[in-house]
Amino acid sequence: MQTVKHWFSDSLIAQGLVVLVLGLGVGALVRRDEDPGVWMVQGLFYTVVVVGFLAVQRRRTSRATGAGPHAIAGLNRKIRHREVPRDPEERALMLRLVDDQLGKIERGGRWLPYWLGFMGLVAAGLLVLGAVNGSVVFPLVFAVGAVAFCLWILWMRRRALELLHHMRSALRERG
Repeated sequence: MQTVKHWFSDSLIAQGLVVLVLGLGVGALVRRDEDPGVWMVQGLFYTVVVVGFLAVQRRRTSRATGAGPHAIAGLNRKIRHREVPRDPEERALMLRLVDDQLGKIERGGRWLPYWLGFMGLVAAGLLVLGAVNGSVVFPLVFAVGAVAFCLWILWMRRRALELLHHMRSALRERG
């Protein structure tokens, strides 16, 4: 199981395969009446967009830290397990990675209230449209899902900030 988890965290191909399968599955559920070729084209398009986005993010992180994608994936695993490396070079690399990730989370935090508010407006708008049209079940399920998703985002952000601040202080303390 560990090798599968490492393969998914290290490999863009594995992540692309997951996106492709999910895209095909969602396309098949949502567009049952359309030709399966349309599902495949849309799934491939989504896969190319997501893999391109991930590749750009990996390149930016590699430039910011000075390490390759596989080294960054290994350091991210160590960060999740709160392992502080003993090697001074690896510790300096991990500190650059932690600082980069904290910077991204803090910069993204400026826009977070606006995104959460936008999602709330969409959910409220769907509830109103559902009430007007007489079909409240789907908009209500969507609204509950949107609220749950927003709460999950806030929880994950808080958890990541706590972990990264802990790692930053542990790396500076031992460095």
